[in-house]
Amino acid sequence: MLYIYNKSTNPYFNLAAEEYLLKEFEEEIFMLWRNGPSVIIGKNQNALAEIDLDYVKKNNIPVVRRLSGGGAVFHDLGNLNFTFIVNEDISNFADFKKFTEPIIEVLKNLSVNAEFSGRNDITIDGKKISGNAQYCYKNRILHHGTLLFSASIKDLSSALKPKSLKFEDKAVKSVEKRVTNISEHLKKPLSIEEFIDLIMDHVKGTKEGKVYEFTPEDIKKIEKLVEEKYGTWEWNFGESPKYKFKNERRFSAGTVEVNMNVEKGRIEDIKFYGDFFGRRDVSEVEMLLSGVRHEEGEIKKALSKINIGDYFAGISVEELVSLLF
Repeated sequence: MLYIYNKSTNPYFNLAAEEYLLKEFEEEIFMLWRNGPSVIIGKNQNALAEIDLDYVKKNNIPVVRRLSGGGAVFHDLGNLNFTFIVNEDISNFADFKKFTEPIIEVLKNLSVNAEFSGRNDITIDGKKISGNAQYCYKNRILHHGTLLFSASIKDLSSALKPKSLKFEDKAVKSVEKRVTNISEHLKKPLSIEEFIDLIMDHVKGTKEGKVYEFTPEDIKKIEKLVEEKYGTWEWNFGESPKYKFKNERRFSAGTVEVNMNVEKGRIEDIKFYGDFFGRRDVSEVEMLLSGVRHEEGEIKKALSKINIGDYFAGISVEELVSLLF
């Protein structure tokens, strides 16, 4: 087994590194890593329906889609991530528990009463400290999990505020659970770096292997995967399942309601209703936005081609765009 402590805190790089190790290596792997503040969404989720877009934009928080299913999670430097990549019969795919056992053993050695709970969680006194997810490729299983050590619970709850009333889709929804930090349950203070060392040393003792560091060639290939996939709008937002979006807002110049269907992140069709006034037919705006990415910058770019006041008298482009998210 290869043991890797990946010190990058770039979420695009780190998610790409997992796919690279899964698909380009034959060895089994255990990796520890951390991300800077970011939202990591499951493969089958609608990105916009899982986040508070205003909070994420204001705080420049990247939103990155991972290979595995499951729900959305908030990462920061107080959250430690672990990854196992093993070669085995994928009929064992549903067995999440065995991958969490070494982690639980470390916590129990620290006198923390951690246990595997439900389908894919680790809890302490009923509060979640770890969510786990899996993905299989050929005869290899990738299992990864979070470990809330000293994460900002406030940022976690602020970034992940699904606006379910606006979205109607078949995407997997995240389930809110009570969470806690491991650091709050320790008998003696411990830094996250010391915690990392404890986990790595313990897992090393369970299977023979060697420490591995990314080579310049590895890094080059991972960065290429970031450029082509993990850092792109197409992967992180365009991969969202088809969904319907609706919203209504009262402006000083009247009420506007919007209904739209979005597929592969692009507006398939859109309809505006309300008691607003305009000297030109709003269907022209609807046609203009058809095929445009459901993304603020692209919508503003499209609307810059027209005088929005001709269609929505007294309503600005910024106001109209705010209605669409």
